Amino acid sequence: MIFGRLDNLAAAAETLPANILEALEFLASTDFTSAKTGRIDIDGERLFAQVQDYVTQPASEKRPEAHKSYIDVQFVVSGREKMGFAPMIGKPTVVEDLLEENDVLFFADVPDECYLTLSPGSYAVFYPWDIHRPGCSAEQNQDVRKIVVKVLL
Repeated sequence: MIFGRLDNLAAAAETLPANILEALEFLASTDFTSAKTGRIDIDGERLFAQVQDYVTQPASEKRPEAHKSYIDVQFVVSGREKMGFAPMIGKPTVVEDLLEENDVLFFADVPDECYLTLSPGSYAVFYPWDIHRPGCSAEQNQDVRKIVVKVLL
């Protein structure tokens, strides 16, 4: 898992893997304020973005998830959101397997979950071995615009 801010990208660039840097440079060079929700193609199935608008919910109403084929680069454009994360340890209980359809597994609660709060300009990178719980309310439910860049492993 990587956590950072786009305004620090120049300082972090040489420490980041090339595919993650490519995703972050796309985010830094694109104005998402008026983008339509849905998919933005960057490089076919290797690299694409999803523009999402939603209202955050209490963490108890959101399910922890992980992916097998894609890395998630989650970037908050507006609003504030809390995200849970935990390392994939052992074999957590899968409550829904949508790997074939959508490259996502949903889990029951996971041990050792920690939380990050993302505000506009911040991002989190989740690898397949990082369980994450996005879309959680920070202080209260609020509107969030988020871009998720999917990076093929």
